[in-house]
Amino acid sequence: MIKIECLDHLVLTVKDIETICAFYRNVLGLHVIPSGKLAKPRAFGQQNINLHQPGRELEPNANPPAAGSADLCFITQTPLIGVLSYLCSCGIDIIEGSVHRTGASGVIESVYFRDPDLNLI
Repeated sequence: MIKIECLDHLVLTVKDIETICAFYRNVLGLHVIPSGKLAKPRAFGQQNINLHQPGRELEPNANPPAAGSADLCFITQTPLIGVLSYLCSCGIDIIEGSVHRTGASGVIESVYFRDPDLNLI
């Protein structure tokens, strides 16, 4: 059996790389690392979110690749009340939350919103 250590990266297909990079940098505080054909918003530690545009994906890729089809969950060091306050100050529409959900390590308190491609965050 394979023992997974951690997530290295995930790939999002996005309509416009610059728009998504700005959102992840300005709203979520991620660093954007230019890398050849890809932009990589670095989320935490050594994990990346790689970005592909429709028709310009690297092979192999999702089948079919589609903007707005992801559901991402981040754990924050910021207490949720601070997250909600900050998101509201950025003009982000909250879809749901705070609500209790089950995460990888047990019950977590969650808030849901969407990025510019309508991926659920």
